[in-house]
Amino acid sequence: MTTTATSAAASQVRRPDPEAAASGLRIGGLTRLTTIDYPGELAAVVFCHGCPWRCRYCHNGHLLDALDRQLLLPWSEVRDFLRQRRGLLDAVVFSGGEPTLQGALAAAMAETRELGYRIGLHTAGPAPERLARLLPLIDWVALDIKGLPEDYAAITGVPGSGERAWDSLRLLLDSGLPHEVRTTLMPDWNAAKVAQLAHRLADAGVRHYSLQSCDPSHALDPHLERAPQPLAELAAAIQSARFARLTLRGH
Repeated sequence: MTTTATSAAASQVRRPDPEAAASGLRIGGLTRLTTIDYPGELAAVVFCHGCPWRCRYCHNGHLLDALDRQLLLPWSEVRDFLRQRRGLLDAVVFSGGEPTLQGALAAAMAETRELGYRIGLHTAGPAPERLARLLPLIDWVALDIKGLPEDYAAITGVPGSGERAWDSLRLLLDSGLPHEVRTTLMPDWNAAKVAQLAHRLADAGVRHYSLQSCDPSHALDPHLERAPQPLAELAAAIQSARFARLTLRGH
């Protein structure tokens, strides 16, 4: 084959279609307007389907397991909605489930950014290698840190999950991206346990930290009970000055 023929053949090679790639995103729901899921911005939230962990206090159990694709929301419908809301919304947050496990997420984020939106991500960090590839597409991250690494298996049901989550934390801190680290408190934790985790996170470099109480009413574990102490009491031993912002959510 001549050089000219080779060049012509190469030009006809089909390149990946970004819209087609994004269409593979498995979406379990869409919040069309929120003021609380991306700090300071009017946002929409895309809830991605699937998660490798089974956290006892999870309240999005309907997003965890495989679902008939006919029951999922098509990316094309979400994309059309976002096109219509340009100038009215500021940001789009990809949440879950666990969005980073979906191969189509990067393409969906890239499309969304091209529409002029800031990109937010809610993740528990189960796949640090995937998170590393996504970070250049993202403007803000909320990372769930569920406990010290050794506490994870009792929460998620998956051995080794804590090490992966804390690897994701290190990646996020090294990236310099704006972020918030969040922890939902297990009902049997005491104030000393909460302070130990908070101070370990502060030592790692976390500056914005949020604690929220566990709501067992819609938890994946039906035997989970409400914490006997109010959230403020559990957080009382934290040296709040070690954080630029410490937020308590719940009771």
